Amino acid sequence: MREIVVAGGGFAGLWAALAAVRELDLAGEAARVSLVSADPFLVLRPRLYEANPEQMRVDLRPTLEPAGVRLVTNVVIGVDNARRRLLLADGSVPFDRLVLATGSSLARPPVDGAEHMFDIDSYAGAIRLEQHLAGLRQARGIACRTVVILGGGFTGIELATELRSRLVGLWGETAASAARVLLVEAADAIGPALGAGPRAAILEALALAGVEVRLNTRLRAVTPDSTLLSDGESIATATIILTTGMRASKLSTVIAGAEHDAQGRLKVDRMLRVEGVASMFAAGDLARAFVDETHLAMMSCQHALSMGRAAGRNVARDLLGLALEPYAPPDYVTCLDLGDWGAVFTRGWDRGVQMTGAEAKALKRQINIARIYPPRGERHEILAAVVPPQRPGQTR
Repeated sequence: MREIVVAGGGFAGLWAALAAVRELDLAGEAARVSLVSADPFLVLRPRLYEANPEQMRVDLRPTLEPAGVRLVTNVVIGVDNARRRLLLADGSVPFDRLVLATGSSLARPPVDGAEHMFDIDSYAGAIRLEQHLAGLRQARGIACRTVVILGGGFTGIELATELRSRLVGLWGETAASAARVLLVEAADAIGPALGAGPRAAILEALALAGVEVRLNTRLRAVTPDSTLLSDGESIATATIILTTGMRASKLSTVIAGAEHDAQGRLKVDRMLRVEGVASMFAAGDLARAFVDETHLAMMSCQHALSMGRAAGRNVARDLLGLALEPYAPPDYVTCLDLGDWGAVFTRGWDRGVQMTGAEAKALKRQINIARIYPPRGERHEILAAVVPPQRPGQTR
């Protein structure tokens, strides 16, 4: 039996596996498709800024089993290119073709006390933060009622504008209203990567949420009850949340013959083949992929979904000796949640604002509670979802 193996159970890995099965079905060919994941859950990473993070993962098995994808629960530690085996913490699995989609993680800055910071980068991290905040309900003092968010990018903005509403549920209305929330950004503008288009909406939303913004400011050191900023100010806080600095999975650094960029992303061609390595593709945050002649894919759920589908199609077609298709994702869009203010929806790499307020918020909720979830149902229904209908916003 020919073997297609997908490493990684996130958005890119899930959709790569489903797309590979669909492509095999269309060709009337047989091969076993296996998905290797550390656990049987898909973490809804774009939603970890929301309340109740324990609800932000879903079981992969009701999707994979009807589709005929074998789930291998294990930790990927490397690849033996010569023997074509994916190396696991406990054993290995053979492959004829391989898709690497092991994602990314937050890179902690090299500052004193970095271990005291919280994050919402992973399911475990989001749960730890929620438990920490809940534990401060009966606490007293300025530090216990001050939250510092480091990084004014997409995740930092969404967390900052949502946080006070979350604190109402954890601390009560009075304490939440009195809480101090600071958003610290190293650049001279909030949301530097988002451009000027949505900035007015972002600033309005931050003001409505009572968030203080510090620009041109970096972190210097952290203790359990304070943070020292680059301007010399020491802020009493028991909660500093890091939202900056993504780095691709360390798997990229152990692939013989492969090259990676400064973020650890594997260099791939327009077909999503890993450059310099036979029989291997990459997708999602692990892949340094161009979406057109100019722009690289962002490390985001949106690109993980489309890249996973493309890699899955091509890995199956490569196995079958069919022509591969260049990766050509839909138009780039963003939908940024802005808490009680609403949301802002942009289109294109210049991020022209298309929709704001309650209308954009409704779209964001649709994305978060429906579109990013794995498909369920009969085999044909699940595989039909590999080719999604055209609509204004796929993910954030």
